[in-house]
Amino acid sequence: MLSKQLHEALNAQINAELWSAYLYLSMSMDAEAKGLKGVANWFYVQFQEEQDHARILMNYILSRDEKVTLLPIEEVRTEWASPLEMFQDTLTHEKKVTAMINNLAAIAAEDKDFASSNMLVWFVDEQVEEEESARGMITACEAVEGNKFGLYMLDKELAARVYTQAAPLASAND
Repeated sequence: MLSKQLHEALNAQINAELWSAYLYLSMSMDAEAKGLKGVANWFYVQFQEEQDHARILMNYILSRDEKVTLLPIEEVRTEWASPLEMFQDTLTHEKKVTAMINNLAAIAAEDKDFASSNMLVWFVDEQVEEEESARGMITACEAVEGNKFGLYMLDKELAARVYTQAAPLASAND
């Protein structure tokens, strides 16, 4: 059984993951509208990953015989001046998500809820990867800033990114 505090925090995290998905879908649509199909693809893959994160949490809550409560998703920004600005916003956002995940882990530890602590290890590791990825994209965008050919090449590279279902969901489908 989940504590009331952890149950509520996990439901809030589901909302945050779905908001993240919505944000990345918005970034994808903005990039697509500007002809940056590779950047759009990169953010569309992020959109799919965030939906996976929400589903993992939903599955976990249900496995603990608790109720998933879906909350309204707040409005997201719809335009950015450049891919660099998109990735800077991504890093800022992912740092907030990391803080939320760390808070979940702290609640689980305080509750001595070892099952939840164990489940959250995947999310802690995932956030390290998310922040590292965003920092790498910022570096790449800064390297090509003002260089149309460089942006063209970066955009082509980002078009090759493919979605891979999150490991906790892939193993659940076996």
